[in-house]
Amino acid sequence: MTDAVSAPTRTTHGSAWEVFRVFLKLGVTSFGGPIAHLGYFRTEVVERRKWLGDKEYADLVALCQFLPGPASSQVGFAIGLHRAGALGSLAAFLAFTLPSAALLAAFAFGASLFTGPVGVGLLAGLKIVAVAIIAQAVLGMAKTLTPDTRRASIAVVAAAAALLLGGSLGQILAIILGAVAGYLFCRADDTPNGSALHFPVRRRTGVTSLVLFAALLFGLPLAVLATGSGDLALFDAFYRAGALVFGGGHVVLPLLQAGVVDTGWVSNQEFLAGYGVAQAVPGPLFTFAAYLGTISTTEPGNIPGAMIALAAIFLPGFLLLIGVLPFWNMLRHRTWAQAVMRGANAAVVGILAAALYTPVFSTAITGPAPFTLALACFVLLITWKLPPWAVVLVGAAGGVILSLLP
Repeated sequence: MTDAVSAPTRTTHGSAWEVFRVFLKLGVTSFGGPIAHLGYFRTEVVERRKWLGDKEYADLVALCQFLPGPASSQVGFAIGLHRAGALGSLAAFLAFTLPSAALLAAFAFGASLFTGPVGVGLLAGLKIVAVAIIAQAVLGMAKTLTPDTRRASIAVVAAAAALLLGGSLGQILAIILGAVAGYLFCRADDTPNGSALHFPVRRRTGVTSLVLFAALLFGLPLAVLATGSGDLALFDAFYRAGALVFGGGHVVLPLLQAGVVDTGWVSNQEFLAGYGVAQAVPGPLFTFAAYLGTISTTEPGNIPGAMIALAAIFLPGFLLLIGVLPFWNMLRHRTWAQAVMRGANAAVVGILAAALYTPVFSTAITGPAPFTLALACFVLLITWKLPPWAVVLVGAAGGVILSLLP
């Protein structure tokens, strides 16, 4: 990536330290998920610091929503690249990611302490609140990504594929079918507006990034089979999850579940408990990988496992972003590209709905009382508009209360 910033351009006119300070503040205060993160970003870099104009920022957000990966982290990475080159992009990523990653890794080390009625109830409450949060995500994404009968139908087919085939195969097939259906049935004449963005990324760098993305996606499974390395297997599982996430952080749940729960590296109870805690911390939801890498039974585990998982899950989204940046202003006006993404995004809704059914609902809701608590948490999110971290506290406390009742 070094040649991406070898020549000075008008877009790199800040320092990496400046970018780090801004995004560290965002990393410790940005609660509420990727949409909320984008609002925080706009306040800091458009309104307060004027690093970008509103039209440029909207264009950048459209690009990152177009690509697989963690949209808010990709936007932050691109802002850092725009402001201070390659070092700026690295500074933005580290500052925005490390606070929540450190908190989740710390929880992983302390999770074994949650024993007895109170500890068991707390973990059960975190699993229950995950039902409400994912249901909210499905509802919100369905309103945006499946607003018509064609895309709603694509979502239903995708959910069926994910449920009936199971594992990552069903999810990958669902996304492919959604993209093909979008190409065939979801074309429209409208094209996005907005001013052109210019980043210090050459076409050669973009092509290299895209080739590396594909080489890792298809080569890592072969390398795991050839070597049997636990480190490579861990990297492969998280890289594949990060490479196939369309539509936001919550969509990574079924992909990670297939990668670490179905393989036996992490128990389903540990998975859902960590996912619940991930809602209560600021920063990107993808830092859930730090928790999973820490507790994973495959090598290396602990802090090295957390570092491998974090690097692997974020890497594909950043490689795709760097790869597309030099070509985006041309691609964004192609009708077929917009149609493909409409179909893929509709399939994402179906995949997330399937994940809501299993493993989330089927394991967390074990009777009328847990269902009532989940319903209450859902109403607090949807109607009362409480922030997710507050609802997590309510769910955790409710789980403890339920565990102490006769």
